[in-house]
Amino acid sequence: MNNLQEKLVDWRRDFHQYPETGFLEMRTASIVASILDGLGYHLQMGKEVMSEQDCMGKPSEEETRSHYEWAKENGANSEFLPHFSEGYTGIVATLDSGKEGPVIAYRVDMDALDILESDAQEHFPQKEGFASKITGKMHACGHDSHTAMGLGLATLLAENKAELKGKVKLIFQPAEEGTRGAKSMVAANVVNDVNYFIAIHIGVGVPHKQFVAANSGFLATSKLDISFRGTASHAGGKPEEGSNALSAAATSVLSLHGIPRHSHGATRVNVGQLEAGSGRNIIADRAKMKVETRGETSSINDFVKDQVESIISGAATMYQVDYNIETVGEGLSCKCSLDLAEVLHQCATSSSEFEKSVLEDNTPAGSEDATYFMEAVQKNGGQATYCVFGTELAAGHHNERFDINEESLLPAVKVLYDTAQKLMEK
Repeated sequence: MNNLQEKLVDWRRDFHQYPETGFLEMRTASIVASILDGLGYHLQMGKEVMSEQDCMGKPSEEETRSHYEWAKENGANSEFLPHFSEGYTGIVATLDSGKEGPVIAYRVDMDALDILESDAQEHFPQKEGFASKITGKMHACGHDSHTAMGLGLATLLAENKAELKGKVKLIFQPAEEGTRGAKSMVAANVVNDVNYFIAIHIGVGVPHKQFVAANSGFLATSKLDISFRGTASHAGGKPEEGSNALSAAATSVLSLHGIPRHSHGATRVNVGQLEAGSGRNIIADRAKMKVETRGETSSINDFVKDQVESIISGAATMYQVDYNIETVGEGLSCKCSLDLAEVLHQCATSSSEFEKSVLEDNTPAGSEDATYFMEAVQKNGGQATYCVFGTELAAGHHNERFDINEESLLPAVKVLYDTAQKLMEK
């Protein structure tokens, strides 16, 4: 096990140095695929496990091509890299025991964030020499750890294949940030045969050496890119000939925050970015907004999203401009399967490396597109849960000083492996 702990740390630190954002995880995916192939897994990659039309918020072809060249020059595995050249970076690795039993799926995410990592010398990745090598990108949410944990679980399963029953699927998902990647993998039917589905996360406010077997507090969400197109004109000479996209956007911002709350549950709406205009003496002909909605249930989120669309349409009509709304990410609400969570809870409780295990936490939190997998499995009669492994955090998620306690990695892998064994015995 000491050797596996060293591997987990090495994998995590390597991925941390080369963070790749959603649908660009080419270096990461190629290395993951090569390790899984060496362990004897059957691999499905790229478009085999991702529906093209269901990918949301995918980078441009130019950015994708440019990053492919970057990956080639920065340690990607040359054998597997071509599978991910078009930015379809998902992997499903299957280990078939050859014996009758359930199909168990574990999902881990691989993508990083557009954040400039701290260069403070006391920041542990800086101090130990594994900070991000890419300016403006970093693993600030733990997905480097998740990917390493997925490989650690793959290692334990492969080493003990003779003891297994049924099949295990390891799903390495791109583009969780912005809730963009899972929907396309579900649309490609990767969980149609799954009996038990487990998604994992590290941190999220859960203390070190503690565990939550069912995190059911995720809000449904929609991520919207909104644009207005008006007519430019001289603001002093011919203002009446212009149609002001900036005014439409500004009116929308104020109105969006007036969307009524919902009596059936929590709602959220936020305008996180607004860009408009080109000069002080020009009627602004263009404006762009980045907006997100959230709801305690998917139907409540749909209510908020409908209100957003109505407000945008009204503002566009008011200022005689055109508009476009693009959904670039979505996540559903979810309710974990407590029978499955109970198995995880028992495994964590039995582990000497965990001081406390909680069966379920319903506290409203952020959003997650693993909920697409969960809903699909549950609709097919299977069980699904989202579990959280606690750790010490140097700073909160999505922070430039984010870092985890690497001693959390191996105990988490052991619980996941023990859970597979218990489910196979049922």
